[in-house]
Amino acid sequence: MRIILASGSPRRRALLHELGLAFEVFTPDVDESHADTENPESLCRRLSRLKAQAGAEKFPDSIVIAADTIVVIDGEILGKPRNREDAFRMLKMLQGREHVVMTGVSVCSVVRVISHVEHTRVKFRALSDDEIRAYISSGECDDKAGSYAVQGKGSLLVEGIEGDYFNVVGLPVCRLGVMLGKFGVNVLTG
Repeated sequence: MRIILASGSPRRRALLHELGLAFEVFTPDVDESHADTENPESLCRRLSRLKAQAGAEKFPDSIVIAADTIVVIDGEILGKPRNREDAFRMLKMLQGREHVVMTGVSVCSVVRVISHVEHTRVKFRALSDDEIRAYISSGECDDKAGSYAVQGKGSLLVEGIEGDYFNVVGLPVCRLGVMLGKFGVNVLTG
């Protein structure tokens, strides 16, 4: 069965390659805006489903994988930073505190879609403003939910993780493997 990853994320591509999956990439064009009143879990589930369904429409003979990751602290959704000032604001909120990373992941065919939202708790160490600015100047915060990448220099900000590390990277691979199994794809046997 042909597998499509409906994501432009290089991190998600790398994770699927590490699993040994053969797949093609399609970058869906979906509106990722949301109302301030939308529940964070509903948001990432809805966006992952929209991306997966867009892929299934374009590739009806395939199984499509899509995901959407957000960071939540004090009920506020932290998506990708608009600019460096926004990244500073987000990292300042996260420093010295715990937050939740949620990834909505959907697996879809033309006749069926299943979705799940994975939750991982992340604790940042206390950071000075100079440390935050130094991290921002690395450029790693660009295009990342919550303005950090746990797999890079952002690992120096993280004091602890409770849950799926790969969820924080952007794709809960254990959950994905179970979901793909429901479509007849056994990742362990290839």
